[in-house]
This record gives sequence, structure tokens and C-alpha cells, in this order.
Amino acid sequence: MKIREDYTCPLEIVHDIMKGKWKPIILFQLQLGTASLSRLERDITGISQKMLLQQLKELQEFGLVEKRTYEGYPLRVEYSLTPERGQKMLKAVRIMQEIGVEYMVEQGLTEFLDRKGISY
Repeated sequence: MKIREDYTCPLEIVHDIMKGKWKPIILFQLQLGTASLSRLERDITGISQKMLLQQLKELQEFGLVEKRTYEGYPLRVEYSLTPERGQKMLKAVRIMQEIGVEYMVEQGLTEFLDRKGISY
């Protein structure tokens, strides 16, 4: 993932960093703490392992996620939010989640929220 060289606003950079379907969802899942690849794959419905790895790599490149690899067999890898930029971006993602929930309630889509266990 490459950030554009010409931009008119810092928001364009943040858009480049966060664009795509999965990055906000990955960051939201990591709010619970350190997670293995298999846990993220299980908790994020519809994402393939290839896409998850690609998105995690991009989030690492932008300093939002850190990867820790442990020696031994089987290989163990864990991902977590970085204390600075990752935690800061999580605040924005939480606000986006709140707006999404409010909109779903307004539109009468509470069945989905109930099924997912999301309070409103």
C-alpha cells in the first residue's frame, strides 16, 4: 500500500491508510487485546486468510498494528494495536461504530444488532 505523493488534506492520507472494507474491522477486533491470526480469522466473518494477512501487513507498515513472533513449534504469531497510533485510530473506529449503530437503529435494523450482541 502506498500513500499518494500529492494531497490537498491530511484526511487523504488517513483515507489511504484506512481504505478498504477490513482495516477498521481488524482494528475494532484488536481492541480486545492481542490476537492470533486464527482468532482474527474466526472473529471476522467473511475475510480470507490471504486478505487478513495483506491488511495486517499494511496496518503494520503504517504503524497501527504490531506483530510479535514467538520461537518454537508450532510457530506462534500475535498481533496487537500499537500504543500510540493504533490506539488513537481505535478511538476514531469506535466513533464510526457508534454512528453505524445509531443509523441501524434509525433504519429499524436492530435484528442484526441483536444477533451480533451489539447494544444500542
